[in-house]
Parts: sequence; structure tokens; C-alpha cells
Amino acid sequence: MSNALENLPPEMQARLAAIMAGQQQGNAPAAQAPQAPVVAQPQQQVAPPAPKPPSLMDHVIALRQEVNALRNEVRANSDVVEAVGQATGQLYQMFQPSAQGNASGQTFSQGFQESVDSTDDY
Repeated sequence: MSNALENLPPEMQARLAAIMAGQQQGNAPAAQAPQAPVVAQPQQQVAPPAPKPPSLMDHVIALRQEVNALRNEVRANSDVVEAVGQATGQLYQMFQPSAQGNASGQTFSQGFQESVDSTDDY
């Protein structure tokens, strides 16, 4: 077999010697094609796989979440409208004559004007 190796060109003899040395160490290198001049080639980047389109169930779940969020917003809006209505009613009652608040039946504004007029300390 040494005659067969001696008939090969020197670079092939070196490569075969390296391969056989690697096999003896237990980590055989993979067979390689004859080396050509190394030309740098740009590596192509692989695009990530396209995302899976949402299913009908995904749409239904999303719509239920949106409906729940809108329901909460409508509830909050109605609470604000109710609170504003209550405050407006209380303010309105302050300026209406009432038999319960004053014995004289005055409105809040009339009582306030009398209290300001009676205290002229400025």
C-alpha cells in the first residue's frame, strides 16, 4: 500500500496522512473534496417562517375580550353619568326653597346673601 501512496502527488499524500492520523486519534475528519482556492461567499440569511394565520377560534376569543372591555367602559361611563346627575340634583336643591332646611323657607342663595349683608366687617 505504501507504493500506492508514493505514486500520489505530495499534497494528496499529506492529506491522506492527516486523515489516517485523525482516524487513529478517534476523531476522523469528514472526507473533503480537493481544495480549490477559497472564495468568500456571502451567506444567505434564512427568513423566519411566516406566522400562522389566526384561526376562527382565535378571532372569537379576541372579540369576546373586546366585548368585555367595552362592557366595562359602558358601565364606568354610566356610573359617571349617574354621579354627575346626583351632584346636579343636589346643587339644584340648594337653590330651591325648602320647608325642611329653614323655618323661613329661604333658598340657599337668599340665606347666603343675608349672612353676607349682616356681617359688614370689611
